[in-house]
Amino acid sequence: MLTPSPPPSSTTGSTPTPLRAALYLLTSVPLGAVTLVALLLLAGAGSVLAVLVIGVPLLLTLVLSGIPLAALERRRIRLIDPVPLADPHREPPAPGLASWLRTRLQERCTWRELAYALLFAFVLWPLEALAVGTVLLVCGGLIGTPVMMAVGGDGEARVLKLWLADSWPEAFAVLVAGVVLLPLLTWPLRFVARGRAVLTRALLSPPEAALDSRIAELDRSRMRLVDAFEAERRRIERDLHDGAQQRLVALSMTLGLARLEKPAEPLGGLLERAHEEASAALVEIRELIHGIHPHVLTDRGLVAAVEDLADRSPIPVDVRLTVPDRLLEAVETAVYFAVSEALTNVAKHSGATRVTVTGEAAHGRLTVAVEDDGRGGAVADPGAGAAPDASGGTGLQGVADRLSVLGGALLLSSPPGGPTVFRLEVPCPPADSRT
Repeated sequence: MLTPSPPPSSTTGSTPTPLRAALYLLTSVPLGAVTLVALLLLAGAGSVLAVLVIGVPLLLTLVLSGIPLAALERRRIRLIDPVPLADPHREPPAPGLASWLRTRLQERCTWRELAYALLFAFVLWPLEALAVGTVLLVCGGLIGTPVMMAVGGDGEARVLKLWLADSWPEAFAVLVAGVVLLPLLTWPLRFVARGRAVLTRALLSPPEAALDSRIAELDRSRMRLVDAFEAERRRIERDLHDGAQQRLVALSMTLGLARLEKPAEPLGGLLERAHEEASAALVEIRELIHGIHPHVLTDRGLVAAVEDLADRSPIPVDVRLTVPDRLLEAVETAVYFAVSEALTNVAKHSGATRVTVTGEAAHGRLTVAVEDDGRGGAVADPGAGAAPDASGGTGLQGVADRLSVLGGALLLSSPPGGPTVFRLEVPCPPADSRT
């Protein structure tokens, strides 16, 4: 089966294990402390040296300090959230430090990352240190009571500054209480870490509006590329039809008239062979023009073009294709060449005696199936992208790529013994205008 792979499922609603949560919060403490010191040093030194030239790079570094921190946070969040956090930065339009700086300073995500760095340095890590420190202090104080009693040497130990344990049974009872409380107190850390990860993802993820805009622009650019490709195919077809083909027609007619003059041998034999070669070249160039872009597809639409393929197939083909209106030219062309490739594979490798082409357009999607009664067993290797043909070519992979550009998909079912079903689905908005 050749289909675009689905996007990975999000697991952002899962809650991490207590160990991963504690590790995530513990690593925040030294990282936050380092961030706080770095921001204070850059701000202080940059402000003092602002009157000098060396102060400007320090302040610029302060503005950009959120970028490396955000990159580290996108990696660190994987401790508790397996879903990757996308990098919102775009590639600079040109190489060099100046282009990189100009691009980063113009991006909204750079300023969001600076805001995150300030929030992390002054608010988040102290709260995380308080949460983890409370658990460690309470449980550590309880579990360490026998040790403190042994180190004190006076047979007593103060437990969490609250009461005095003055016997060994009491000290070990406090130790057991600390061991029991440890998993109970670390359990809430899971939710603290989960909330921290949600906040990090909200601040460091690309804004959805920006993502939607970029996706829409990618869709538009993709369709522009498809239209440009089809326009170039049409230009080549037109140049061959109006140029080389007409010259070959004129040459063939001239050679035919020369043969009517009945020249003497060996000139007559040479003229006859030249006329045959010109006629064969004319047939080949007509087939080439038809393969680039058939006129019947342009003039009469997809159904007529598929029926023309069926008439030229060496295997009988039944066509039951229902397309009520003309579709976008790119859609018609992609479906036409997909059906053409399927019929070619059937004729070459299936051993079938009959083929059926069915399809209909419904709910904004065109579905077409090519089914044969051959021996089956055709397999397309998704890893290698190979089509099921003897030559090991990539015909079906090319068809799948062409359909995926339009948002469609290609599926191949071919169990041993048959039947083989070549099925494609593609969005089919009606064509408002056609070139």
